[in-house]
Amino acid sequence: MKDHIIDCTNKRVGRVASDIAVILQGKKSPSYDPRLEGDDRVIVKNINDISMSGMKEDQKVYYSHTTQIGHLKVQPYKDVVAKHGKAYILTHAVMRMLPKNKLQIRRMKRIVFE
Repeated sequence: MKDHIIDCTNKRVGRVASDIAVILQGKKSPSYDPRLEGDDRVIVKNINDISMSGMKEDQKVYYSHTTQIGHLKVQPYKDVVAKHGKAYILTHAVMRMLPKNKLQIRRMKRIVFE
């Protein structure tokens, strides 16, 4: 098991999220096998110094649906950051970059925020 330390100072959310997704899948280890969970851990530091590119802080929105007709909920980026913090934003991005299978949740548990 290897620990990877990622410093988020002056980095973009998407770039950091894609690096984390590759590490969590185990693609950086010599014993990579797509059917296995992998055993590398990611330690994320300075999460509050991460930033969005361009006008995304003003224009980006997060959607959620309750499966009822007409119940689409829209939350702007600034409201989500105020309510949940920037760790939620990064976690959300990484979760959507991982393959959608039974290993996704087990891989997500190996992210540690400091």
